[in-house]
Amino acid sequence: MSQMPLDQMDPKDRFIEVPQTMLPADTRRALLEAFVTRQGYDTTDVGEGMAGWVAELEGQLSRGKLLIVHDIGTESTEVMTLEQWQSFGRQLADDEEEGD
Repeated sequence: MSQMPLDQMDPKDRFIEVPQTMLPADTRRALLEAFVTRQGYDTTDVGEGMAGWVAELEGQLSRGKLLIVHDIGTESTEVMTLEQWQSFGRQLADDEEEGD
């Protein structure tokens, strides 16, 4: 089966929200650390450094301001802001198949 080129994939079909509770804490922390680095946060600032940023982002993740998203096109998982998620035309829980 051939895979569709990434530039031809509909973002609604490409990205899947991953509930944070499905990931082990160390995996979630690694994803948040990668987000801190990618976004250019200053981890050398006085204070708690990377640990402080990760704690702040854990809170944002719990409040739904950040999401963990799997990209089936690149087979990678990353943290995305709610605004980024919505820019792909997605709403929260678009991927849920179960009725809560």
